[in-house]
Amino acid sequence: MILKNTLLIVDDVSTNLSVLSEFLSEAGYKVIVAQDGKRAIKKAEHIHPDLILLDVMMPGMDGFEVCQLLKSQAITQDIPIIFMTALADTIDKVKGFSLGASDYITKPIQSEEVLARISTHLKLSRLQQELRAHTQELEQRNLELEAFSRTVAHDLKNPLNLVINYTESVLEDCPLGTSLDEMSIKSLHSVVSSGRKMVNIIDALLLLAGVSKQQPVELQPLVMSSMVAQVVEQRLAKMITDCQAEILLPDQWPVAKGYAPWIEEVWTNYLSNGLKYGGQLPRLELGAERIFNNDHNDHNDQVKMKSEIESPLTATTMIKFWVRDHGPGLSPAECSRLFTPFTRLHQVQVEGHGLGLSIVRQIVEKLGGQVGVESVVGQGSLFYFTLPSD
Repeated sequence: MILKNTLLIVDDVSTNLSVLSEFLSEAGYKVIVAQDGKRAIKKAEHIHPDLILLDVMMPGMDGFEVCQLLKSQAITQDIPIIFMTALADTIDKVKGFSLGASDYITKPIQSEEVLARISTHLKLSRLQQELRAHTQELEQRNLELEAFSRTVAHDLKNPLNLVINYTESVLEDCPLGTSLDEMSIKSLHSVVSSGRKMVNIIDALLLLAGVSKQQPVELQPLVMSSMVAQVVEQRLAKMITDCQAEILLPDQWPVAKGYAPWIEEVWTNYLSNGLKYGGQLPRLELGAERIFNNDHNDHNDQVKMKSEIESPLTATTMIKFWVRDHGPGLSPAECSRLFTPFTRLHQVQVEGHGLGLSIVRQIVEKLGGQVGVESVVGQGSLFYFTLPSD
């Protein structure tokens, strides 16, 4: 049984109940009364009023106990409670708010004040209910959209991989100089290349969605030398060879905490970004240093431009890792556009889908760090990320 615009008044004094019931009924509310705490709780559970006016000083179960019990039950915890009290002590008011009360009305009660406070809290309660309903609807739609996107992504990858595999088989069976002419073979190579790029885009979208949805992971000490070697010697080996790039590594890496599979993706994205945009015959320098939290706020506008994406840090000491290139550099306007999904800077004609740096940002922020870039036009760029020190 649920009544709209219903008020439950709880007071052990019959005169108070009579006066309040009369003018609130005249104001258009449905009024239910109770003269003790136990009856109040039963009526609240059964009727589920829109708001409760609750006297503090009552024999037996006082208003604080009633409020605590009502707020401990799922069926009644969202009902706004306004205490009615002659107590002016701040400690008592703080106690009431800590138990979940919405407001206080001081006795002797003024009718205009009561009506104003009731009206305000009923509006707030309705807005909260609408917000919860919208939130639940959005959560459900997000779950459906996530399931749909993952299904589509996986359904796309299977036929794409078939196209790539069959095309590669044709190329292996028909090398240059056989039945296929040079143009046909180039076209088949283009099919393979485009297919792989599409698979990379799908993988990037799945990773971005997965990181966004993932609950906090347990941070573990990272063996950064092995991780970087895996990226350089295996994942990006062909790209490094094709670009004739030089990769300079430090002799030692400081130990930071993170989640190894994600940090490998960070290095892959930063290095592939440097290979694409680091100029002809790219020369990439990797490094790391130990910094403190306030070091993130140091700026030297005369020497460099720094664009940072801030996130809360949980450790005093951080490790800053970076990839420095010697490309054309970035302007302040270009730096401000980085680390957002589907953003590409068209300085050079390099194909990409604009997801790499946004993935880096999602990952690093999830691990409690920052991402950023320091760049000067004509002098190259330094892309960095920070992680908590071990």
